[in-house]
Amino acid sequence: MRDLLRLIRAHNLLVAAAGILAGGFIALGRIAVPAPLFWAALSGIGLGTAGNVWNDIWDEPGDRTNQRSDRPLAAGRMGRGTADLSVFWGVLVGLGAAALVGGTLVGLAALALVLMALYSPVLKRQGLAGNLTVAAVAGFPLAYGAIAAGAGETGLVPWALAAWLHFGREIVKDLVDVAGDRSLGRRTLPIRRGERAARRVARGSLGAFIPVALLLPALARYGAWYYVGAVPAIGLVWAALRALGGGRYASAIRLLKYAMPVGVAALVLGRIG
Repeated sequence: MRDLLRLIRAHNLLVAAAGILAGGFIALGRIAVPAPLFWAALSGIGLGTAGNVWNDIWDEPGDRTNQRSDRPLAAGRMGRGTADLSVFWGVLVGLGAAALVGGTLVGLAALALVLMALYSPVLKRQGLAGNLTVAAVAGFPLAYGAIAAGAGETGLVPWALAAWLHFGREIVKDLVDVAGDRSLGRRTLPIRRGERAARRVARGSLGAFIPVALLLPALARYGAWYYVGAVPAIGLVWAALRALGGGRYASAIRLLKYAMPVGVAALVLGRIG
C-alpha cells in the first residue's frame, strides 16, 4: 500500500484537490463546497493519478539511471500491471467526475489528460516546451476549481502565478535529472544549453515571479490579507533563489514546493478576508 501511494503521488493528489477547492473559494468569495466543486476536486485526483503514474511508466529507465528509490516502478517494487490499472482508474474517475459538473469541465479534463500523456514521451524531449506544458497543467487546479464554481475568470490570476512558480521549479528539477534525461534522449534545457544557462533561466524566472506576485493580485483587487499571507511565500522563493545560486538544487526544489501551498492560502485569504 505504501508503494501504491508513492506511485500515484498521494500527497501531490491531496495538494491538487486542495488547489481545486481553493480555486472555488476564490471564485465564491467564501469557504463553501457546493456539489460541482466537490466533483471537480475528485476529478482532479483522478486526473492527477493518471498523469503521475503515466509519467513514472515512461520515466522508469531514467529513474533507474538516477537511482530513484522513491519510484516503485524503477526500484522494482511495483509491477507494470498495477501501474496500467492505476492509469485506467485515474482516467475513469477524472472524466466521470468532470461529467457530473458539465461539458466544459469534461473538455478541459480531456485536454489535461492529452497534455500529460504527451509530456514524457514527446514534450519533455523539446526542452522549454515541456517545462511550459507541465507548468500550465500544474497550475491548472486553481482555474479548474474556479470554473466548477461558475466564475472561471477569477481563476486566471491564481493560475498564472501557480504556473509561473512551477515553471521555475521544473527548470531546477531538470538540473537534478540530467543523467536520467540524457539516457532517455531528452533535450532538456541543461542538456541543450548547459547547467549555467539553465540556472540563469531558473533564477530569472523565479526572480521575476516576486514582483509579478505583488502586481497581478493588486490589479485583480485582492484584499490586504493576500499580502500578509504572501510575505512568507515570497520569503521561501527568495530563499530558493539563494539556494539555486549556490548550486543547492534539492534545497531550492524543496523550498519552492513549500512556497506553493503558502501562496495558494494567501490567494484565498485575499478573497475571503
